Amino acid sequence: MEFIDITRRFFTADVYPGDPKPEAEQIAEIGKDSECNLSVVHACVHNGTHADAPLHFLPNGISIDEMALDAYIGPCTVIEVPGGVITGDYVDRYFPQNCKRLLIKGGGRAFFMDSSAQEVADRGTLLIGTDSLSVGSKGNQTGPHKAFLSEGVAILEGLDLTRVQPGEYFLFAPPVPYDGLDGAPVRAVLISDYIFWSKK
Repeated sequence: MEFIDITRRFFTADVYPGDPKPEAEQIAEIGKDSECNLSVVHACVHNGTHADAPLHFLPNGISIDEMALDAYIGPCTVIEVPGGVITGDYVDRYFPQNCKRLLIKGGGRAFFMDSSAQEVADRGTLLIGTDSLSVGSKGNQTGPHKAFLSEGVAILEGLDLTRVQPGEYFLFAPPVPYDGLDGAPVRAVLISDYIFWSKK
Protein backbone atom coordinates (compact mmCIF):
# COMPACT_ATOMS: atom_id res chain seq x y z
CA MET A 1 0.00 0.00 0.00
CA GLU A 2 1.32 3.46 -0.93
CA PHE A 3 0.20 6.76 0.55
CA ILE A 4 0.64 9.72 -1.81
CA ASP A 5 0.40 13.15 -0.21
CA ILE A 6 -1.30 15.45 -2.72
CA THR A 7 -1.35 18.47 -0.40
CA ARG A 8 0.60 21.60 -1.26
CA ARG A 9 2.72 23.14 1.47
CA PHE A 10 0.57 25.81 3.08
CA PHE A 11 3.00 28.73 3.24
CA THR A 12 4.71 28.21 -0.13
CA ALA A 13 1.69 27.35 -2.29
CA ASP A 14 0.65 29.82 -4.96
CA VAL A 15 -1.94 32.31 -3.70
CA TYR A 16 -5.00 33.18 -5.78
CA PRO A 17 -4.59 36.74 -7.11
CA GLY A 18 -6.08 39.19 -4.63
CA ASP A 19 -6.14 36.79 -1.68
CA PRO A 20 -3.91 37.56 1.31
CA LYS A 21 -0.63 35.70 1.61
CA PRO A 22 -0.60 33.37 4.63
CA GLU A 23 1.58 34.34 7.55
CA ALA A 24 2.59 32.60 10.77
CA GLU A 25 3.33 34.35 14.03
CA GLN A 26 5.00 32.70 17.02
CA ILE A 27 3.43 34.09 20.18
CA ALA A 28 5.23 31.87 22.70
CA GLU A 29 8.62 30.15 22.71
CA ILE A 30 10.04 27.50 25.00
CA GLY A 31 12.52 29.05 27.40
CA LYS A 32 11.15 32.58 27.09
CA ASP A 33 8.67 32.61 29.95
CA SER A 34 6.83 29.70 28.33
CA GLU A 35 6.78 25.93 28.66
CA CYS A 36 5.68 25.45 25.05
CA ASN A 37 5.89 26.85 21.54
CA LEU A 38 2.67 28.46 20.33
CA SER A 39 1.90 29.84 16.88
CA VAL A 40 -0.91 31.77 15.22
CA VAL A 41 -1.76 31.58 11.50
CA HIS A 42 -3.27 34.44 9.49
CA ALA A 43 -4.57 33.14 6.15
CA CYS A 44 -7.43 32.90 3.71
CA VAL A 45 -9.37 29.64 4.11
CA HIS A 46 -8.93 29.10 0.36
CA ASN A 47 -5.14 29.07 0.47
CA GLY A 48 -3.17 26.03 -0.66
CA THR A 49 -5.00 22.71 -0.89
CA HIS A 50 -8.51 23.41 0.31
CA ALA A 51 -12.20 22.61 0.04
CA ASP A 52 -14.94 25.00 -1.08
CA ALA A 53 -18.31 24.94 0.66
CA PRO A 54 -21.56 25.97 -1.09
CA LEU A 55 -21.53 29.11 1.08
CA HIS A 56 -18.52 30.27 -0.95
CA PHE A 57 -20.77 31.20 -3.89
CA LEU A 58 -24.34 30.54 -2.74
CA PRO A 59 -25.86 33.08 -0.28
CA ASN A 60 -27.90 30.40 1.48
CA GLY A 61 -25.41 27.59 0.95
CA ILE A 62 -24.17 25.38 3.75
CA SER A 63 -20.82 26.01 5.42
CA ILE A 64 -17.79 23.75 5.35
CA ASP A 65 -18.49 22.19 8.74
CA GLU A 66 -21.90 21.06 7.45
CA MET A 67 -20.51 19.19 4.44
CA ALA A 68 -20.95 15.41 4.46
CA LEU A 69 -17.61 13.65 4.93
CA ASP A 70 -18.41 10.81 2.53
CA ALA A 71 -17.75 13.12 -0.42
CA TYR A 72 -14.12 13.50 0.65
CA ILE A 73 -13.43 9.86 1.56
CA GLY A 74 -13.69 6.96 -0.88
CA PRO A 75 -12.65 5.56 -4.26
CA CYS A 76 -11.68 8.16 -6.85
CA THR A 77 -10.34 8.43 -10.39
CA VAL A 78 -7.47 10.66 -11.49
CA ILE A 79 -7.49 11.74 -15.14
CA GLU A 80 -5.00 13.86 -17.04
CA VAL A 81 -6.37 16.64 -19.24
CA PRO A 82 -4.59 19.20 -21.42
CA GLY A 83 -4.32 22.72 -20.07
CA GLY A 84 -7.04 25.13 -21.05
CA VAL A 85 -10.81 25.29 -20.84
CA ILE A 86 -12.63 21.99 -20.32
CA THR A 87 -15.62 21.98 -22.67
CA GLY A 88 -18.79 19.92 -22.56
CA ASP A 89 -17.60 18.02 -25.61
CA TYR A 90 -14.38 17.09 -23.80
CA VAL A 91 -16.40 15.85 -20.84
CA ASP A 92 -18.55 13.71 -23.17
CA ARG A 93 -15.54 12.19 -24.89
CA TYR A 94 -12.99 11.67 -22.15
CA PHE A 95 -14.51 11.88 -18.68
CA PRO A 96 -15.33 8.49 -17.12
CA GLN A 97 -18.99 7.62 -16.58
CA ASN A 98 -20.32 6.66 -13.13
CA CYS A 99 -17.35 8.25 -11.36
CA LYS A 100 -18.25 9.61 -7.93
CA ARG A 101 -14.95 11.35 -7.15
CA LEU A 102 -12.87 12.77 -9.99
CA LEU A 103 -9.49 14.52 -9.74
CA ILE A 104 -8.22 16.60 -12.67
CA LYS A 105 -4.48 16.59 -13.39
CA GLY A 106 -4.02 19.53 -15.73
CA GLY A 107 -0.70 21.02 -14.70
CA GLY A 108 -2.56 23.78 -12.88
CA ARG A 109 -3.99 25.08 -16.16
CA ALA A 110 -7.29 23.23 -16.68
CA PHE A 111 -10.54 25.08 -16.00
CA PHE A 112 -14.25 24.36 -16.40
CA MET A 113 -16.80 26.29 -18.41
CA ASP A 114 -20.25 26.77 -16.87
CA SER A 115 -21.80 24.14 -19.14
CA SER A 116 -19.10 21.51 -18.65
CA ALA A 117 -19.24 21.95 -14.88
CA GLN A 118 -23.00 21.49 -15.00
CA GLU A 119 -22.63 18.38 -17.12
CA VAL A 120 -20.24 16.81 -14.60
CA ALA A 121 -22.55 17.78 -11.72
CA ASP A 122 -25.55 16.26 -13.51
CA ARG A 123 -23.78 12.90 -13.60
CA GLY A 124 -24.20 12.48 -9.85
CA THR A 125 -20.59 13.35 -9.04
CA LEU A 126 -19.88 13.65 -5.31
CA LEU A 127 -16.54 15.46 -5.60
CA ILE A 128 -14.47 17.25 -8.21
CA GLY A 129 -10.83 18.05 -7.50
CA THR A 130 -8.23 19.98 -9.47
CA ASP A 131 -4.55 20.86 -9.32
CA SER A 132 -5.46 24.37 -10.48
CA LEU A 133 -6.01 27.19 -8.00
CA SER A 134 -9.69 27.10 -8.94
CA VAL A 135 -12.21 25.09 -10.97
CA GLY A 136 -13.01 28.32 -12.82
CA SER A 137 -10.78 30.51 -14.93
CA LYS A 138 -9.91 34.15 -14.34
CA GLY A 139 -13.00 36.19 -15.12
CA ASN A 140 -15.27 33.15 -14.98
CA GLN A 141 -15.39 31.90 -11.41
CA THR A 142 -19.06 32.20 -10.50
CA GLY A 143 -20.63 29.97 -13.16
CA PRO A 144 -18.51 26.83 -12.68
CA HIS A 145 -18.58 27.11 -8.89
CA LYS A 146 -22.35 27.56 -8.80
CA ALA A 147 -22.86 24.65 -11.20
CA PHE A 148 -20.99 22.31 -8.87
CA LEU A 149 -21.99 23.71 -5.49
CA SER A 150 -25.70 24.13 -6.24
CA GLU A 151 -25.83 20.39 -7.00
CA GLY A 152 -23.99 19.51 -3.78
CA VAL A 153 -20.73 18.58 -5.49
CA ALA A 154 -17.77 18.97 -3.12
CA ILE A 155 -14.83 20.92 -4.57
CA LEU A 156 -11.13 20.42 -3.85
CA GLU A 157 -8.71 22.96 -5.29
CA GLY A 158 -4.95 23.42 -5.27
CA LEU A 159 -4.07 19.71 -5.26
CA ASP A 160 -0.52 18.57 -5.99
CA LEU A 161 -0.84 15.76 -8.52
CA THR A 162 2.68 15.95 -9.96
CA ARG A 163 3.63 12.50 -8.62
CA VAL A 164 0.28 10.88 -9.43
CA GLN A 165 -0.36 8.75 -12.49
CA PRO A 166 -3.88 8.62 -13.95
CA GLY A 167 -5.85 5.74 -12.51
CA GLU A 168 -7.91 4.49 -9.60
CA TYR A 169 -7.15 5.42 -5.98
CA PHE A 170 -8.73 5.79 -2.56
CA LEU A 171 -9.06 9.45 -1.52
CA PHE A 172 -8.89 10.75 2.04
CA ALA A 173 -9.26 14.53 2.13
CA PRO A 174 -11.68 15.78 4.81
CA PRO A 175 -11.69 19.55 5.39
CA VAL A 176 -11.12 21.20 8.76
CA PRO A 177 -14.64 21.84 10.16
CA TYR A 178 -14.39 25.62 10.49
CA ASP A 179 -17.72 26.66 11.99
CA GLY A 180 -19.85 28.64 9.55
CA LEU A 181 -17.09 29.36 7.02
CA ASP A 182 -17.05 29.10 3.23
CA GLY A 183 -14.00 26.85 2.94
CA ALA A 184 -11.16 25.18 4.81
CA PRO A 185 -7.72 23.62 4.34
CA VAL A 186 -7.46 19.87 3.81
CA ARG A 187 -4.69 17.28 4.09
CA ALA A 188 -5.34 15.31 0.93
CA VAL A 189 -3.94 11.80 0.53
CA LEU A 190 -4.34 9.14 -2.15
CA ILE A 191 -3.96 5.46 -1.36
CA SER A 192 -2.86 3.21 -4.20
CA ASP A 193 -3.84 -0.47 -4.43
CA TYR A 194 -6.86 0.49 -2.32
CA ILE A 195 -8.82 -2.54 -3.55
CA PHE A 196 -6.35 -4.82 -1.77
CA TRP A 197 -6.34 -2.51 1.25
CA SER A 198 -10.12 -2.41 1.47
CA LYS A 199 -10.27 -6.19 1.80
CA LYS A 200 -8.07 -6.24 4.88
